[in-house]
Amino acid sequence: MGDVFKALADSTRRTILDELAEKDGQSLFEICTRLVMRHNSTLTRQAISQHLAVLEDADLVRSERQGRTKIHHLNTEPLRSIAERWPS
Repeated sequence: MGDVFKALADSTRRTILDELAEKDGQSLFEICTRLVMRHNSTLTRQAISQHLAVLEDADLVRSERQGRTKIHHLNTEPLRSIAERWPS
């Protein structure tokens, strides 16, 4: 669960999750484009790829290969686990 909190601690990673929540199943190119167009991001593709790797390590993002393209999907299960741990 610590990986989830670490992943969520960064505002860029939260923005990536927001973008995947709005439109699931995006390639790195699509995510980069949305971050530039909607959030005026100046991050490189490599930096965004590293953020995606942290999100994948925390199981907040899952990816699949479609040919030469890696498609990223939001996984909300770790967030549900947090909510279930401390119910209101």
